[in-house]
Amino acid sequence: MQYSLGIDAGGTYTDAVIIRDSDGIIVDSNKALTTYPDLHPGIKNVLDSLNPDYLKNTKLVSVSTTLSTNTILEGTGFPVAVILIGDHPLERELPTEYVLYVTGGHDHNGEEKASLNLEAIEKFSLNVKGRVLAFAISSYFSTRNPEHELKAKDRILELTGLPVVCGHELSQELGAYERAVTAFLNAQLIPITGQFVQSIITDIKERGINARLLMLKCDGSVVGIKDALRKPIETIFSGPAASLIGASYLSGLETCAVIDVGGTSTDISSIHIGVPDLNNEGAVVGGWKTRVRAIRMETTATGGDSHIWTVNRELYLGPRRVIPLAVAAVKYPNFLNNLKRTPMPARENLCENIQPTKFFARSGYIAGELSKAEAEVLKVIGEEPVSVFEISALTRKDFHPQTLDCLIKKRLVQVIGFTPTDALHVLGEYTAWREEASRTGAERLGRLMRMTPIEFCTAVKKKVARNMALHLLSYILTGVPCESIEKILDVDYPAKFKLQLPVVLLGGPVRAHRKELEELIDADILVPEHAEVGNAVGALVGKGIKRAEILIRPESLMSPDRDFLVFAPGSRLKFETYSKALEKATEIGKKLVEDYMKECGLSGNQVEISSEKKTVSPDGWNHPPMETNLLVVGVGMRELHV
Repeated sequence: MQYSLGIDAGGTYTDAVIIRDSDGIIVDSNKALTTYPDLHPGIKNVLDSLNPDYLKNTKLVSVSTTLSTNTILEGTGFPVAVILIGDHPLERELPTEYVLYVTGGHDHNGEEKASLNLEAIEKFSLNVKGRVLAFAISSYFSTRNPEHELKAKDRILELTGLPVVCGHELSQELGAYERAVTAFLNAQLIPITGQFVQSIITDIKERGINARLLMLKCDGSVVGIKDALRKPIETIFSGPAASLIGASYLSGLETCAVIDVGGTSTDISSIHIGVPDLNNEGAVVGGWKTRVRAIRMETTATGGDSHIWTVNRELYLGPRRVIPLAVAAVKYPNFLNNLKRTPMPARENLCENIQPTKFFARSGYIAGELSKAEAEVLKVIGEEPVSVFEISALTRKDFHPQTLDCLIKKRLVQVIGFTPTDALHVLGEYTAWREEASRTGAERLGRLMRMTPIEFCTAVKKKVARNMALHLLSYILTGVPCESIEKILDVDYPAKFKLQLPVVLLGGPVRAHRKELEELIDADILVPEHAEVGNAVGALVGKGIKRAEILIRPESLMSPDRDFLVFAPGSRLKFETYSKALEKATEIGKKLVEDYMKECGLSGNQVEISSEKKTVSPDGWNHPPMETNLLVVGVGMRELHV
């Protein structure tokens, strides 16, 4: 008997599930806390909890993660240098201080527009080598000729040895700015994805598991692990994609909307007749538009571990993830006493980082370049959590809360605070950790809000449900202003939303929010069995899908019957006739699909390949097409083993 293992690493929990290949039945599953900065202990803990007899007969391991998405949402990515070649129309500044503009680039036919200033790239690379962990390169019209990107990449690799990402490797669509953003985000994520994948490889090797390793992409398809490491940007929404595929599988619904409540974010998506609803214009994450094909989703940086804080008797939810008080009281033996004895801050000093329930501890990441203020604060923060009062006392001076923000963004400090998970502990609806710490936190924050602990936690729970309902309706009612939706949700009008689409809830204690959600919207709301590990299920049941897009154009419109250019991923070819160009383009497309499927362990009758040709020609055009867009698509499905 053979089995398949699905693993999903979220911001709070790492989930695992084992499915029997012969009939697709879930035979075992569990969860463990995600560990930072080393992910391996968390992965080891969850796999240790599974039946070893199933594990030793595992032949496929497929993974998904929200770690990349969370990194972008929280603004805690690794430092990256960006090199922009040619005339880049920047719509907004990239969030890095290490940017170089150099001459070079090509025109729409892939002909060199200006020579590449390689000397400037060499000088820049050596200058920032010790301050960044990766490079991103985007050259003008690199989709038509990647020559300059490749030359720059080779030289940077030679000089620094650091990872380098090129725009043409990630998208064949036009849009120099979006490709630059995509390359930048991809470079930020390479260290994170690499660490995650390496942790899994290490663990399954230690267990003697001989299995193929795949990763879910953000369009709901799977990819070989080598490709995932090279293009981690394509996994930015692999967690939400896994939840969508998993929700459909667990509920038996081929058409539904899905609300996935994680530790850091809540994600809304939908599937129609078994096909995920895709955003063909490119994924938008953390406000950045990319050229990555992904599921269409509505996401909010609030989840079960979002920070609950208050200023002027207003209740705030997120956007940052923190360690819940209940979890911290188990992890740190002295934490509860410290929480109880920490003074209440003055109301006029309250802000996100100054709260009676907020504490700070070292994360384990190695410090890089720090300002004087950052170094002074970090020096007094140890492995045991400390409050703002303790930091001030130890540094013997007042400090600006912004200093803590900088240390959090650099991943040097992890934060502890009150969360929706704590609220559920106080209300008795989820009791996995130490309830006393949650209750102490609710008493302190409730005092500032002039509420009892139960009233305060009920308000938190309702705010979470309202957030879920608002983003679900915003996703479904495309084009309707959020303000209009909020007025109905807040009972400003005698009306209530009724949905004809069933809604599936996924996540740890998600059942606790079902009642409040039903009070806000009239819908068939389901919480399937194994909802708590739905993402790990989705990581296993995704299809292998590969799309290869190739463009054919005449080299010159002055002689449209001869000399045709073929622009394929990573190459620019020239053919004398249109028929030869089309033949070669089709051949290239099929090979790209077949090679991809082999990486996924799929071949032969497991793979269906189709091609679609779209041509553009003006009226009265009596020549081969002015432009031909060839799309070769491969869909692969694993066979079940008996």
